Amino acid sequence: MSDKQRESLPIDIAASDVVACAQRLLGEIPDQHAASAAIVEGEDIWTILEPLGLPPVMDAAVKLYPAVRDGLINAKSLKKINIAEIPRLVEGLMHLGHFTLHEDWSPGEALATQQSEALRKMLLAVVSDARLVVARIGEQLYRLRQAKTAAPERQRTIAVETQEIYAPLANRLGIWQLKWELEDLAFRFLDPTTYKQIATALNEKRIEREEFIADVTSTLQEELWNSGIHAQISGRPKHIFSIWRKMQRKDKQLEQIFDIRAVRVLVEDVSHCYAALGIVHNIWAYLPGEFDDYIANPKDNDYQSLHTALIGPEGQTVEVQIRTHDMHRHAELGVAAHWRYKEGGAGKAAFEKKIRLLRQLLEPTDSDGDLLDQIRGDVFEDRVYAVSPKGDVVEMPARSTPLDFAYHVHTQVGHRCRGAKVNGRIVPLTYQVQNGDKIEIITGKNEQPSRDWLSPQLGYLAATRSRTKVRNWFRQRDREQNKRHGREILERELSRLSIRDVATDSIAKQLKLKDSESLCIALGAGDITSAAVASALQNLRKDPADSVMPKRRQKRRKETTPGAIAISGVGDLLYNFARCCRPVPPEEVSGYITLGRGVSIHRQDCGNFLSLQARHAERVIEVDWGGSPDAVYPVELSVQAFDRHGLLRDISTVMADEKVSVDSVQTNTNKKTMQVEMLLAVSIPGLPTLSRLISRLELLPNVTSVRRRA
Repeated sequence: MSDKQRESLPIDIAASDVVACAQRLLGEIPDQHAASAAIVEGEDIWTILEPLGLPPVMDAAVKLYPAVRDGLINAKSLKKINIAEIPRLVEGLMHLGHFTLHEDWSPGEALATQQSEALRKMLLAVVSDARLVVARIGEQLYRLRQAKTAAPERQRTIAVETQEIYAPLANRLGIWQLKWELEDLAFRFLDPTTYKQIATALNEKRIEREEFIADVTSTLQEELWNSGIHAQISGRPKHIFSIWRKMQRKDKQLEQIFDIRAVRVLVEDVSHCYAALGIVHNIWAYLPGEFDDYIANPKDNDYQSLHTALIGPEGQTVEVQIRTHDMHRHAELGVAAHWRYKEGGAGKAAFEKKIRLLRQLLEPTDSDGDLLDQIRGDVFEDRVYAVSPKGDVVEMPARSTPLDFAYHVHTQVGHRCRGAKVNGRIVPLTYQVQNGDKIEIITGKNEQPSRDWLSPQLGYLAATRSRTKVRNWFRQRDREQNKRHGREILERELSRLSIRDVATDSIAKQLKLKDSESLCIALGAGDITSAAVASALQNLRKDPADSVMPKRRQKRRKETTPGAIAISGVGDLLYNFARCCRPVPPEEVSGYITLGRGVSIHRQDCGNFLSLQARHAERVIEVDWGGSPDAVYPVELSVQAFDRHGLLRDISTVMADEKVSVDSVQTNTNKKTMQVEMLLAVSIPGLPTLSRLISRLELLPNVTSVRRRA
């Protein structure tokens, strides 16, 4: 039988044999050598997903998907399967596979239109068929596992995708089986040093920890059995990313984390959960403030369990989780426990509410660049609950501020907000609301939002909806006024960064805007911030640019150590950064051979360098920045302020928060006028960090201006 005749034959197959049908179709691929990799990939992805209890049609779709994606099976062949759901599922997986972030994307950066559309389709699949997104999460875990031998750039790209999209989505859907490994592998690629430190520390104590868990399990099993409670008890490993996140959140060392040693207790029903909790507390003393009742107050993803931390044998701390078998199944499978929702059964109210939220969230808008920010703020993040003066409970995203609360109450209240009281005390508008806080908003007569509210780095607003309301307020104002304000913002940003050689039209095009006028209007309306300008400058400087003057033909550049200056054609020479311009990557630089002091590195637009170049062109050599992401470069800042007690301390705190090293400080104070000028020599990784640092310093009390010295 010819291939053409075989292709014309329909495949009549029962639903129960759908997997065998898929395997048959894979076996008919003419070039089995080319197909082997796709077949192995499909099998590996299904191995990840199989414990979640997906139906046979998903098994078939997952195994066929890599071969269809690679063009080994065409749509016509796929439709030979007389089960219409399989081609639909494969097509859905193809759409979801289109979402990727470009290699230079950084968290907080807006998505391109194509990326936003791909992300929208992926999340719409949650509404239409959550199984597709679960399968895509499994594929992402497969990609992470395969990336262990990939180049660092590829590892970083897939790790950022995972950390920003797939791990939070797995958490929101409650698929903990996949979530923990996604987070750990992404963390391993993004911060390998810290990952290895924690992993090594855990391995050193593994035997001691296993003996301790065995002792606790034995004691607890005996006590529960004597009380008539049948329980399944096991030790629970703590995931490395979860440990690191708790260390960061609570500012504690590894030995101060209580739940590295943990035990999980599974019982028959809710009454046995609380009975077991009482027995546990009778055996060992519990730590105050470390008890959480997620049965009475489930998490947003419907997670339920009792958590308590105890002082166990030999004074060692241990966390105990107590839940029913049904709760444990939901905790491990998450949305997979709700397949009946798509099969005609009744879904839980919380699950239906989540679906309604996604439907509202994914309505197309004109601001697709903010989609990821909106998804992250309204779907992935946890919630915080505040109380209004009338006693109403208000639900907001985690890390919300009193200003978010004001906009939640009413848009006009937010626009007129001038201050806030929390629990009777006046707090700054950047205060992060805690559960149970009673908030009272102080308003003025006139609407007067500030453009500073739009900057995520300044911390005024956490909710995307609040920032959208502020942007709309500025957008509705006069176009010419926006353009004038935007021009001032742009000029101030370029001035304080000492950037003179970049056309504003180039910045606009880098930000996907038509021209410099559109850029100014967007800045004035608050659609983009000055931080976006700094990022655009960083990206522009990565592109090769024309030289200041014709250069001699140089030999091929020699590779140098990471993070250093690469000097063309002369080997490893002594070099230093010129004090007159203090270049910072990615600014274009050139070298000038001095007498006795090696090569002096200047910005190409530096006045001193241009003068030297005109007089001694033969001493000018081509130089470039090295490629290390960890490299830092010197910059001098001039800070003008009115002197006050604690000024230097506050400046140092900002530097520490931004992880910027201070190399030297010079202070000149005018005793008569109480004005002070500080010259700060600092080391920074690039222009975006410099822009953010200057913005934060300008917000300090008594500081009048901050500029980069050039």
